[in-house]
Amino acid sequence: MPYILALDQGTTSSRAILFDRAGQVVALAQEELRQYFPQSGWVEHDAREIWRSQLSMARAVLKKAGVEAADVTAIGITNQRETTVLWDRKTGEPVAKAIVWQDHRTAPQCDALRAAGHQPMIQKKTGLLLDAYFSGTKLQWLLDHVPHARARAEKGELAFGTIESWLVWNLTGGRRHISDASNASRTLLFNIHTLRWDPQLLALFDIPPSLLPQVVPCTGLLAQTDPELLGGAIAIGGMAGDQQAATFGQTCYLPGMAKNTYGTGCFMLMNTGATAVASRNKLLTTVAWVGPGAKPEPAQAAYALEGSVFVAGAAIQWLRDGLGLIQSAEQVQALAEQVPDTQDLYLVPAFAGLGTPDWDGHARGAMVGITRGTTRAHLARAALESIALQSADVFAAMTADSGIALRELRVDGGASRNDLLMQMQADFSGVPVVRPRVTETTALGAAYLAGLATGFWAGADELTAQWVMDRCFEPTMGADERTCKRARWRQAVQRAKGWVNS
Repeated sequence: MPYILALDQGTTSSRAILFDRAGQVVALAQEELRQYFPQSGWVEHDAREIWRSQLSMARAVLKKAGVEAADVTAIGITNQRETTVLWDRKTGEPVAKAIVWQDHRTAPQCDALRAAGHQPMIQKKTGLLLDAYFSGTKLQWLLDHVPHARARAEKGELAFGTIESWLVWNLTGGRRHISDASNASRTLLFNIHTLRWDPQLLALFDIPPSLLPQVVPCTGLLAQTDPELLGGAIAIGGMAGDQQAATFGQTCYLPGMAKNTYGTGCFMLMNTGATAVASRNKLLTTVAWVGPGAKPEPAQAAYALEGSVFVAGAAIQWLRDGLGLIQSAEQVQALAEQVPDTQDLYLVPAFAGLGTPDWDGHARGAMVGITRGTTRAHLARAALESIALQSADVFAAMTADSGIALRELRVDGGASRNDLLMQMQADFSGVPVVRPRVTETTALGAAYLAGLATGFWAGADELTAQWVMDRCFEPTMGADERTCKRARWRQAVQRAKGWVNS
């Protein structure tokens, strides 16, 4: 039986998942990734560790399933977005640690560009807000702070890429330097209307064009792996940033369909079809994918509105690793269920600033409403509520921007298996929350893109038929209680904003 191999390189782990023709998980291998926090607001990864762990997991999952390279029709790649890698074209070695999407060291640089009046032009071309979240200022920082980097870049000696680009470079033995359109659209350097790197943006951020990868569609025969790596050459047939891949895996192929992924952060995307809808409520306009959609047309782009929550599952990880309140993330639900409510305790997990709808890179985490009666259980419950409340803010902005009263929210990602969190999400958003049977939709989306490119699956109709609901969480909270809860949450958020400048 042939299979599709998905490489899912995330913020906290590298995973490899093997899918069969029914879109079911055959085998999975995962390894946690070390996080580096050299200064307040800085987050880094070792790009070499990313490559080693991802290759190791690919080999491990093939061995686990008893599958050889010849049994794999294609590879699909999905990745943490915006994380910025700069490497030597000759040696393939990174010139510095990768700057992670959560890193906010360039917030002052963004403030200066905003004050100079560049935000409207940037948003019009890229669909993005001017924020340290995106790759453009991270790359500029590396060029300006790594010794000799800018001079070497101008000589054509260095290469830039986000994580999918870095993985393909290594998977092909340095023969292919490419990025897909969904990842390129997250850099602040890419015009989402022309689907090309933009000369005006490159000049603004002082980025030499020779650094940039070739932009390719999200699906197609994009590259071939070096046969020595996995025991044979395998076609790379699909690439997409993790949130776009999850949207594709959730089969949100029609305009108006939306999903929310619960990972390190939370990311809600709504398909807007062939129209790049400009946001009025601080959402992002992004390329969803270039390639198949409801009616596969490889040269056509599908767009999405996106809301970004920087810290979601990372808040639970903080309870585990930072505070030692739990031994594993799975324990948080049982701990939170020990109390019926938070007793007016709110955790604002702005550890790396705030995303939608606040976009405050100077915000930092805050806990509001602590009393002598506050316990570990109240804090665990407040952490779960913070994830759902942040997502409810995004949901409200998306409804306002689109003019569409969304009838349901499809969910996926590791934390979507937490029933208490999903019930909170339904209550705070006021719509049914629908969880599919296969929650590995990020990897599944990458697999789908690769499978469509190689004829493994016939088209969108076949994929849509494979989506099966596991459970639907209906709202139980009344409208008045929901309004009060969210208003109280917004009060807590205001106390966290602008802290670095205080």
